[in-house]
Amino acid sequence: MMSNAPSGPARAGHIAPDDERIARAALSRLMEPQDTAGLALVRLTGAVDALRIATGQLAAGPSLEQEMTALLLDGGSGSWPGLPASLKRWMPRVPDLAPERDLATLQRLGGRIIIPGDALWPVQLADLGLQEPLCLWWRGHELEFPPLRRTVALVGSRDSTGYGGAVAGEFAYGLGQRGYTVVSGGAYGIDAHAHRGALAGGSSDVPTIAVMAGGVDRYYPSGNEELLRAVANQGAVIAEVPPGSAPTRYRFLQRNRLIAAFAAVTVVVEARWRSGALNTAHHAEAIGRMVAAVPGSIHSANSAGCHRLLREGGAVCVTDVGEIAELAGGSGEELVGEKEASGSEHDGLTLEDLVLLDALPLRTITSVEKLGVVAGLGPEAVRAGLGRLGLLGLAVSERGGWKRARKNA
Repeated sequence: MMSNAPSGPARAGHIAPDDERIARAALSRLMEPQDTAGLALVRLTGAVDALRIATGQLAAGPSLEQEMTALLLDGGSGSWPGLPASLKRWMPRVPDLAPERDLATLQRLGGRIIIPGDALWPVQLADLGLQEPLCLWWRGHELEFPPLRRTVALVGSRDSTGYGGAVAGEFAYGLGQRGYTVVSGGAYGIDAHAHRGALAGGSSDVPTIAVMAGGVDRYYPSGNEELLRAVANQGAVIAEVPPGSAPTRYRFLQRNRLIAAFAAVTVVVEARWRSGALNTAHHAEAIGRMVAAVPGSIHSANSAGCHRLLREGGAVCVTDVGEIAELAGGSGEELVGEKEASGSEHDGLTLEDLVLLDALPLRTITSVEKLGVVAGLGPEAVRAGLGRLGLLGLAVSERGGWKRARKNA
Protein backbone atom coordinates (compact mmCIF):
# COMPACT_ATOMS: atom_id res chain seq x y z
CA MET A 1 0.00 0.00 0.00
CA MET A 2 1.27 3.44 -0.99
CA SER A 3 2.05 6.05 1.63
CA ASN A 4 -0.04 9.22 1.53
CA ALA A 5 2.49 12.06 1.45
CA PRO A 6 1.05 15.28 0.07
CA SER A 7 3.28 18.28 -0.08
CA GLY A 8 2.50 21.06 2.38
CA PRO A 9 3.85 24.24 3.86
CA ALA A 10 7.41 24.08 5.06
CA ARG A 11 8.21 23.94 8.75
CA ALA A 12 10.62 26.52 10.10
CA GLY A 13 14.20 25.30 9.90
CA HIS A 14 13.20 22.08 8.14
CA ILE A 15 15.12 20.69 5.18
CA ALA A 16 13.66 17.87 3.13
CA PRO A 17 15.67 14.62 2.96
CA ASP A 18 18.18 14.05 0.16
CA ASP A 19 16.28 11.14 -1.43
CA GLU A 20 13.21 13.38 -1.75
CA ARG A 21 15.33 16.11 -3.32
CA ILE A 22 16.94 13.74 -5.82
CA ALA A 23 13.56 12.21 -6.71
CA ARG A 24 12.00 15.61 -7.40
CA ALA A 25 15.02 16.65 -9.46
CA ALA A 26 14.57 13.52 -11.58
CA LEU A 27 10.80 13.97 -11.87
CA SER A 28 11.26 17.56 -13.07
CA ARG A 29 13.12 16.17 -16.08
CA LEU A 30 10.80 13.22 -16.59
CA MET A 31 7.58 15.25 -16.53
CA GLU A 32 6.64 18.52 -18.17
CA PRO A 33 5.63 21.44 -15.93
CA GLN A 34 2.00 21.23 -14.87
CA ASP A 35 1.73 17.55 -15.82
CA THR A 36 -1.34 17.00 -13.68
CA ALA A 37 -1.16 13.21 -13.79
CA GLY A 38 2.44 13.27 -12.57
CA LEU A 39 1.68 15.86 -9.91
CA ALA A 40 -1.26 13.78 -8.68
CA LEU A 41 0.98 10.71 -8.50
CA VAL A 42 3.52 12.62 -6.41
CA ARG A 43 0.81 14.04 -4.16
CA LEU A 44 -0.58 10.57 -3.40
CA THR A 45 2.58 8.48 -3.13
CA GLY A 46 5.39 10.92 -2.35
CA ALA A 47 8.17 11.80 -4.78
CA VAL A 48 10.38 8.77 -4.09
CA ASP A 49 7.70 6.17 -4.80
CA ALA A 50 6.30 8.28 -7.65
CA LEU A 51 9.68 8.14 -9.38
CA ARG A 52 9.89 4.38 -8.88
CA ILE A 53 6.40 3.91 -10.34
CA ALA A 54 7.01 6.30 -13.24
CA THR A 55 10.26 4.52 -14.19
CA GLY A 56 8.80 1.01 -13.88
CA GLN A 57 10.72 0.02 -10.75
CA LEU A 58 7.58 -0.29 -8.63
CA ALA A 59 4.14 -1.57 -9.55
CA ALA A 60 1.21 0.67 -8.73
CA GLY A 61 -1.37 -0.63 -6.25
CA PRO A 62 -4.84 -1.48 -7.54
CA SER A 63 -6.51 1.54 -5.97
CA LEU A 64 -3.92 4.14 -6.98
CA GLU A 65 -5.49 4.95 -10.36
CA GLN A 66 -8.87 5.49 -8.70
CA GLU A 67 -7.32 7.84 -6.16
CA MET A 68 -5.53 9.73 -8.91
CA THR A 69 -8.77 10.07 -10.88
CA ALA A 70 -10.58 11.47 -7.84
CA LEU A 71 -7.73 13.92 -7.13
CA LEU A 72 -7.62 15.10 -10.75
CA LEU A 73 -11.38 15.66 -10.76
CA ASP A 74 -11.12 17.66 -7.53
CA GLY A 75 -8.35 19.73 -9.11
CA GLY A 76 -10.51 20.53 -12.13
CA SER A 77 -8.48 18.45 -14.60
CA GLY A 78 -11.44 16.42 -15.82
CA SER A 79 -10.98 13.04 -17.49
CA TRP A 80 -7.60 11.50 -18.24
CA PRO A 81 -6.54 8.41 -20.20
CA GLY A 82 -5.33 6.56 -17.10
CA LEU A 83 -2.04 5.67 -15.43
CA PRO A 84 -0.84 3.17 -18.09
CA ALA A 85 -1.05 5.90 -20.73
CA SER A 86 0.95 8.28 -18.53
CA LEU A 87 3.59 5.63 -17.86
CA LYS A 88 3.93 5.07 -21.61
CA ARG A 89 4.27 8.83 -22.15
CA TRP A 90 7.05 9.16 -19.55
CA MET A 91 9.02 6.06 -20.55
CA PRO A 92 11.06 7.60 -23.44
CA ARG A 93 12.68 10.06 -21.02
CA VAL A 94 13.69 7.49 -18.43
CA PRO A 95 17.13 6.71 -19.98
CA ASP A 96 18.04 10.42 -19.80
CA LEU A 97 17.44 10.74 -16.07
CA ALA A 98 20.58 11.79 -14.20
CA PRO A 99 19.50 13.92 -11.24
CA GLU A 100 22.91 13.85 -9.55
CA ARG A 101 24.43 15.30 -12.75
CA ASP A 102 21.78 18.04 -12.89
CA LEU A 103 22.33 18.92 -9.24
CA ALA A 104 26.10 19.01 -9.74
CA THR A 105 25.68 21.30 -12.76
CA LEU A 106 23.61 23.73 -10.71
CA GLN A 107 26.09 23.61 -7.84
CA ARG A 108 28.92 24.57 -10.21
CA LEU A 109 26.84 27.61 -11.20
CA GLY A 110 26.48 28.60 -7.56
CA GLY A 111 22.82 27.60 -7.40
CA ARG A 112 20.74 24.98 -5.67
CA ILE A 113 17.39 23.26 -5.81
CA ILE A 114 14.62 23.90 -3.30
CA ILE A 115 11.56 21.70 -2.85
CA PRO A 116 8.34 21.60 -0.83
CA GLY A 117 9.34 20.71 2.71
CA ASP A 118 12.30 23.10 2.73
CA ALA A 119 11.96 26.03 5.09
CA LEU A 120 12.88 28.30 2.15
CA TRP A 121 10.11 27.01 -0.13
CA PRO A 122 7.83 29.97 -1.06
CA VAL A 123 4.57 29.22 0.73
CA GLN A 124 2.52 31.27 -1.77
CA LEU A 125 3.00 28.52 -4.37
CA ALA A 126 0.62 26.34 -2.35
CA ASP A 127 -2.19 28.50 -3.77
CA LEU A 128 -1.63 26.71 -7.09
CA GLY A 129 -3.04 23.55 -5.52
CA LEU A 130 -2.27 20.49 -7.60
CA GLN A 131 -0.29 22.68 -10.02
CA GLU A 132 2.33 23.58 -7.40
CA PRO A 133 5.73 22.82 -9.00
CA LEU A 134 7.79 19.80 -8.05
CA CYS A 135 10.85 21.92 -7.31
CA LEU A 136 12.58 25.19 -8.14
CA TRP A 137 16.05 25.39 -9.65
CA TRP A 138 17.53 28.59 -8.19
CA ARG A 139 20.50 30.62 -9.41
CA GLY A 140 20.79 33.79 -7.45
CA HIS A 141 22.41 36.23 -5.11
CA GLU A 142 20.59 35.17 -1.96
CA LEU A 143 18.33 32.22 -1.25
CA GLU A 144 15.39 34.01 0.25
CA PHE A 145 11.94 34.46 -1.25
CA PRO A 146 10.23 37.71 -0.38
CA PRO A 147 6.77 37.51 1.23
CA LEU A 148 3.74 37.64 -1.02
CA ARG A 149 2.68 41.18 -0.17
CA ARG A 150 6.14 42.56 -0.96
CA THR A 151 6.25 41.08 -4.46
CA VAL A 152 4.79 42.57 -7.65
CA ALA A 153 4.80 41.02 -11.13
CA LEU A 154 5.35 43.34 -14.10
CA VAL A 155 4.60 41.69 -17.44
CA GLY A 156 3.87 42.73 -21.00
CA SER A 157 4.77 42.66 -24.67
CA ARG A 158 8.14 41.59 -26.02
CA ASP A 159 7.87 44.29 -28.70
CA SER A 160 7.14 47.06 -26.22
CA THR A 161 6.77 50.66 -27.31
CA GLY A 162 8.84 53.50 -25.89
CA TYR A 163 5.85 54.38 -23.72
CA GLY A 164 5.51 50.85 -22.33
CA GLY A 165 9.22 50.50 -21.68
CA ALA A 166 9.35 53.81 -19.85
CA VAL A 167 6.33 52.93 -17.70
CA ALA A 168 7.70 49.47 -16.84
CA GLY A 169 11.09 50.91 -15.89
CA GLU A 170 9.54 53.71 -13.85
CA PHE A 171 7.20 51.37 -12.00
CA ALA A 172 9.97 48.84 -11.29
CA TYR A 173 12.32 51.55 -10.05
CA GLY A 174 9.66 53.03 -7.80
CA LEU A 175 8.67 49.64 -6.42
CA GLY A 176 12.32 48.86 -5.78
CA GLN A 177 12.75 52.11 -3.90
CA ARG A 178 9.84 51.09 -1.68
CA GLY A 179 11.44 47.72 -0.90
CA TYR A 180 9.30 45.56 -3.21
CA THR A 181 10.62 42.66 -5.26
CA VAL A 182 9.73 42.75 -8.96
CA VAL A 183 9.12 39.41 -10.67
CA SER A 184 8.89 38.93 -14.44
CA GLY A 185 10.11 36.68 -17.24
CA GLY A 186 13.42 37.04 -18.99
CA ALA A 187 12.18 38.22 -22.39
CA TYR A 188 12.87 41.35 -24.38
CA GLY A 189 10.53 44.29 -23.99
CA ILE A 190 8.57 44.84 -20.78
CA ASP A 191 10.33 42.00 -18.90
CA ALA A 192 13.75 43.50 -19.56
CA HIS A 193 12.67 47.05 -18.69
CA ALA A 194 11.15 45.76 -15.44
CA HIS A 195 14.36 44.03 -14.38
CA ARG A 196 16.53 47.02 -15.26
CA GLY A 197 14.32 49.37 -13.28
CA ALA A 198 14.23 47.05 -10.27
CA LEU A 199 18.01 46.62 -10.30
CA ALA A 200 18.50 50.39 -10.42
CA GLY A 201 16.05 51.16 -7.63
CA GLY A 202 16.01 47.97 -5.60
CA SER A 203 16.45 48.22 -1.84
CA SER A 204 15.30 44.74 -0.80
CA ASP A 205 17.54 41.67 -0.41
CA VAL A 206 16.06 40.25 -3.63
CA PRO A 207 15.20 43.27 -5.82
CA THR A 208 14.10 41.25 -8.84
CA ILE A 209 13.39 37.66 -9.88
CA ALA A 210 13.40 36.30 -13.45
CA VAL A 211 11.30 33.16 -13.95
CA MET A 212 12.64 31.21 -16.90
CA ALA A 213 10.95 28.77 -19.28
CA GLY A 214 14.19 26.83 -19.79
CA GLY A 215 17.09 25.76 -17.61
CA VAL A 216 18.94 28.35 -15.53
CA ASP A 217 22.28 27.21 -16.94
CA ARG A 218 21.54 29.18 -20.12
CA TYR A 219 20.47 32.80 -20.10
CA TYR A 220 17.71 33.11 -22.70
CA PRO A 221 17.29 35.03 -24.90
CA SER A 222 20.98 35.53 -25.60
CA GLY A 223 20.51 39.24 -26.17
CA ASN A 224 19.51 39.56 -22.51
CA GLU A 225 22.45 37.53 -21.19
CA GLU A 226 24.21 40.49 -19.58
CA LEU A 227 20.97 41.67 -17.97
CA LEU A 228 20.08 38.21 -16.65
CA ARG A 229 23.58 37.83 -15.21
CA ALA A 230 22.98 41.03 -13.28
CA VAL A 231 19.61 39.68 -12.13
CA ALA A 232 21.30 36.51 -10.88
CA ASN A 233 24.06 38.51 -9.14
CA GLN A 234 21.70 40.85 -7.31
CA GLY A 235 18.41 38.95 -7.35
CA ALA A 236 17.51 35.49 -8.64
CA VAL A 237 16.93 33.50 -11.82
CA ILE A 238 14.71 30.47 -11.28
CA ALA A 239 13.02 27.69 -13.23
CA GLU A 240 11.02 24.55 -12.55
CA VAL A 241 12.84 22.59 -15.26
CA PRO A 242 16.41 21.27 -14.79
CA PRO A 243 19.61 22.59 -16.39
CA GLY A 244 19.82 21.96 -20.11
CA SER A 245 16.06 22.18 -20.66
CA ALA A 246 14.96 24.12 -23.75
CA PRO A 247 12.52 27.04 -23.41
CA THR A 248 9.60 25.67 -25.45
CA ARG A 249 6.35 27.54 -26.15
CA TYR A 250 4.49 25.22 -23.77
CA ARG A 251 6.97 25.91 -20.98
CA PHE A 252 6.60 29.65 -21.46
CA LEU A 253 2.86 29.35 -20.86
CA GLN A 254 3.28 27.07 -17.84
CA ARG A 255 5.96 29.34 -16.39
CA ASN A 256 3.41 32.16 -16.30
CA ARG A 257 1.47 30.56 -13.45
CA LEU A 258 4.59 30.80 -11.26
CA ILE A 259 5.00 34.51 -11.99
CA ALA A 260 1.38 35.04 -10.99
CA ALA A 261 1.65 32.92 -7.83
CA PHE A 262 4.80 34.65 -6.55
CA ALA A 263 3.22 38.10 -6.59
CA ALA A 264 0.43 39.82 -4.69
CA VAL A 265 -0.34 41.88 -7.79
CA THR A 266 0.25 41.18 -11.48
CA VAL A 267 0.55 44.41 -13.47
CA VAL A 268 0.11 44.17 -17.24
CA VAL A 269 2.00 47.16 -18.64
CA GLU A 270 1.45 46.52 -22.35
CA ALA A 271 -0.21 43.58 -24.07
CA ARG A 272 -1.66 42.91 -27.48
CA TRP A 273 -5.15 41.45 -27.89
CA ARG A 274 -3.67 37.94 -27.69
CA SER A 275 -0.62 37.97 -25.46
CA GLY A 276 1.28 35.75 -23.04
CA ALA A 277 0.94 38.54 -20.50
CA LEU A 278 -2.83 38.03 -20.55
CA ASN A 279 -2.20 34.37 -19.82
CA THR A 280 -0.27 35.42 -16.69
CA ALA A 281 -3.14 37.72 -15.71
CA HIS A 282 -5.65 34.87 -16.06
CA HIS A 283 -3.49 32.63 -13.86
CA ALA A 284 -3.44 35.40 -11.25
CA GLU A 285 -7.22 35.76 -11.37
CA ALA A 286 -7.66 31.99 -11.05
CA ILE A 287 -5.83 31.89 -7.70
CA GLY A 288 -7.38 35.06 -6.31
CA ARG A 289 -4.51 37.46 -6.89
CA MET A 290 -4.98 41.12 -7.81
CA VAL A 291 -4.58 42.04 -11.49
CA ALA A 292 -3.83 45.59 -12.68
CA ALA A 293 -3.43 47.07 -16.13
CA VAL A 294 -1.86 50.25 -17.46
CA PRO A 295 -4.00 52.23 -19.93
CA GLY A 296 -2.45 53.26 -23.23
CA SER A 297 -3.38 54.95 -26.44
CA ILE A 298 -6.60 53.73 -28.04
CA HIS A 299 -4.64 53.63 -31.30
CA SER A 300 -1.90 51.35 -29.95
CA ALA A 301 -2.21 47.62 -30.66
CA ASN A 302 0.24 47.05 -27.80
CA SER A 303 -2.34 48.32 -25.30
CA ALA A 304 -5.35 46.47 -26.73
CA GLY A 305 -4.92 43.60 -24.26
CA CYS A 306 -4.72 45.99 -21.29
CA HIS A 307 -7.91 47.74 -22.39
CA ARG A 308 -9.56 44.35 -22.81
CA LEU A 309 -8.72 43.42 -19.21
CA LEU A 310 -10.06 46.75 -17.96
CA ARG A 311 -13.24 46.56 -20.02
CA GLU A 312 -14.02 42.99 -18.97
CA GLY A 313 -13.55 43.92 -15.30
CA GLY A 314 -10.65 41.56 -14.65
CA ALA A 315 -8.15 44.28 -13.83
CA VAL A 316 -7.80 47.50 -11.86
CA CYS A 317 -6.51 50.57 -13.69
CA VAL A 318 -3.13 51.77 -12.32
CA THR A 319 -1.21 54.87 -13.32
CA ASP A 320 1.50 55.20 -10.65
CA VAL A 321 3.58 53.21 -8.20
CA GLY A 322 1.51 54.27 -5.20
CA GLU A 323 -1.59 52.65 -6.64
CA ILE A 324 0.30 49.38 -7.19
CA ALA A 325 1.71 49.42 -3.65
CA GLU A 326 -1.79 50.01 -2.30
CA LEU A 327 -3.09 46.95 -4.16
CA ALA A 328 -0.18 44.82 -2.91
CA GLY A 329 -0.68 45.93 0.68
CA GLY A 330 -4.31 44.85 0.60
CA SER A 331 -3.59 41.35 -0.70
CA GLY A 332 -3.13 38.23 1.36
CA GLU A 333 -3.46 37.35 5.01
CA GLU A 334 0.27 37.87 5.53
CA LEU A 335 -0.34 41.61 5.94
CA VAL A 336 -2.13 41.02 9.23
CA GLY A 337 0.63 38.81 10.59
CA GLU A 338 3.35 41.24 9.55
CA LYS A 339 1.59 44.15 11.25
CA GLU A 340 1.18 42.15 14.42
CA ALA A 341 4.82 41.06 14.36
CA SER A 342 6.19 44.53 13.74
CA GLY A 343 3.74 46.57 15.78
CA SER A 344 5.80 46.71 18.96
CA GLU A 345 8.96 48.17 17.35
CA HIS A 346 6.91 50.82 15.54
CA ASP A 347 4.94 51.98 18.59
CA GLY A 348 5.34 55.70 19.18
CA LEU A 349 6.61 56.53 15.68
CA THR A 350 5.04 59.51 13.94
CA LEU A 351 3.54 59.23 10.46
CA GLU A 352 6.63 61.00 9.04
CA ASP A 353 8.89 58.49 10.84
CA LEU A 354 6.97 55.56 9.33
CA VAL A 355 7.16 57.07 5.83
CA LEU A 356 10.87 57.66 6.27
CA LEU A 357 11.44 54.13 7.57
CA ASP A 358 9.64 52.71 4.53
CA ALA A 359 11.89 54.78 2.25
CA LEU A 360 15.14 53.53 3.79
CA PRO A 361 16.90 50.84 1.71
CA LEU A 362 18.01 47.59 3.33
CA ARG A 363 21.10 46.68 1.33
CA THR A 364 22.63 49.98 0.20
CA ILE A 365 23.07 53.38 1.78
CA THR A 366 21.31 56.49 0.52
CA SER A 367 21.61 60.21 1.11
CA VAL A 368 19.40 62.65 3.00
CA GLU A 369 18.53 64.33 -0.30
CA LYS A 370 17.38 61.09 -1.95
CA LEU A 371 15.41 60.10 1.13
CA GLY A 372 13.64 63.43 0.97
CA VAL A 373 12.60 62.77 -2.63
CA VAL A 374 11.38 59.23 -1.93
CA ALA A 375 9.60 60.07 1.35
CA GLY A 376 8.33 63.46 0.25
CA LEU A 377 9.92 65.25 3.25
CA GLY A 378 12.13 68.28 3.63
CA PRO A 379 15.82 67.93 4.57
CA GLU A 380 15.29 69.04 8.16
CA ALA A 381 12.41 66.60 8.67
CA VAL A 382 14.53 63.81 7.18
CA ARG A 383 17.49 64.54 9.48
CA ALA A 384 15.26 64.75 12.57
CA GLY A 385 13.49 61.53 11.62
CA LEU A 386 16.77 59.70 11.00
CA GLY A 387 17.95 60.78 14.42
CA ARG A 388 14.86 59.28 16.06
CA LEU A 389 15.05 56.08 14.00
CA GLY A 390 18.76 55.78 14.82
CA LEU A 391 18.11 56.05 18.55
CA LEU A 392 15.46 53.32 18.25
CA GLY A 393 17.87 51.04 16.39
CA LEU A 394 15.78 51.13 13.21
CA ALA A 395 18.27 53.07 11.05
CA VAL A 396 22.06 53.11 10.84
CA SER A 397 24.52 55.60 9.37
CA GLU A 398 27.41 54.32 7.26
CA ARG A 399 29.96 56.32 5.24
CA GLY A 400 27.84 59.47 5.36
CA GLY A 401 24.67 57.71 4.18
CA TRP A 402 21.74 55.91 5.79
CA LYS A 403 20.02 52.55 5.50
CA ARG A 404 17.54 50.50 7.48
CA ALA A 405 18.94 48.43 10.34
CA ARG A 406 18.52 44.69 9.95
CA LYS A 407 16.37 43.06 12.62
CA ASN A 408 19.03 40.51 13.46
CA ALA A 409 21.79 43.08 13.59
